[in-house]
Amino acid sequence: MSKSLLKGFEVELYTGRADGTVVGCSAEAAAALPGVVTEPDCRNLEYITAPEASYSKQLELLLEPRRQLRRWLQPKGLTLLPGSTLSLGDSAIFQRSDPNNPYHHYIETTYGTRVVTASVHINLGLENPEQIFAACRLLRCEAALLLALSASSPFLDGKPTGAHSQRWLQFPITPVQVPLFSGHSEYVAWMESQLSIGNMRNVRHLWSSVRPNGPDRPHGLNRVELRICDLITDPKQLLAITAYAELRLHQLLENPSQHDPLTASKLNLEELQLLADANDKAAASSSLDAVLLHWRDGEPLSARAWLENQIAEMRLWPGAKDLLPWLAPLDGILQNGNTAMNWLSRHKNGESISSLISTGATAMENEEIQEGESIKAKNVSPGAAINGGYLG
Repeated sequence: MSKSLLKGFEVELYTGRADGTVVGCSAEAAAALPGVVTEPDCRNLEYITAPEASYSKQLELLLEPRRQLRRWLQPKGLTLLPGSTLSLGDSAIFQRSDPNNPYHHYIETTYGTRVVTASVHINLGLENPEQIFAACRLLRCEAALLLALSASSPFLDGKPTGAHSQRWLQFPITPVQVPLFSGHSEYVAWMESQLSIGNMRNVRHLWSSVRPNGPDRPHGLNRVELRICDLITDPKQLLAITAYAELRLHQLLENPSQHDPLTASKLNLEELQLLADANDKAAASSSLDAVLLHWRDGEPLSARAWLENQIAEMRLWPGAKDLLPWLAPLDGILQNGNTAMNWLSRHKNGESISSLISTGATAMENEEIQEGESIKAKNVSPGAAINGGYLG
């Protein structure tokens, strides 16, 4: 495996009370804390980690902003909440973070609270545009697996929805049909067409499971952005999912003919687009128990079996050696279930949604404390935490 790729994260979080009630304060938090970004609805906010190849350093970059936010929230009687939807409501009302912002008005009137979700976007740096589009094709065809690992939104407005990722089912994919691009030139032409006919408001208005990204879209690109994952509050689980995605890209770069769906699939790109979108919906409904269609041949298998097979192959691949320790948390997810599955099991056994969210909030705080103590014990400098990083 060549050197580790640059990575950066965009983390969206809800704020609220310890009992799981969501309380919005993003405008005030953004004004008080450099690096905190508002969302159109005030109930969630975002922070961004700086691009960094090291997983150890990214661990602290992920946690230090949470500590800073928590210190600011505590005097207000508020905390950070897990989950990717408004688990305890109210999704009937949009709560604007900036009533005078015309873009926020557009979001509210066009999409309503369908967009009031929390998630984590994983950015992986690549320099060659054609490699970026090969990466987009592979990750788009396997995005359902990453959603299956990360699903954490089975509730909305105080009730189970019947899905494991209600967030992904309700979030408005824009434009509705996004191709698997054969290359950079096709992407540029498609983007210009979508903007000209009004399907997209601007170059950022491409909301799909995976997209190319960079400082001067659609022309200047430097990374692939995974947007499908629900919020993953356990930082080591997030880094495990990231390591899985990064290893898939290294396998692709080493042997593109074997791992690029453009050349390695029996299906054409139009068929792969439909397959990937259907797999995403299936994973949103049933996560690890979902029956998916493999992009190589269209044959069905469960998300759990696909992941187990792929991870077993990774562990035999010599190029995976450096990242294998970071994959370890995936074994626990596959064996014990993801957040949504565990919450649904506990809720079925009588635990309230408020208790589940409250327990998850406490676990988040404990993670921050434990990892901070571990870093101090190792005498590792935490470095910069909240930073510009991969924005947008």
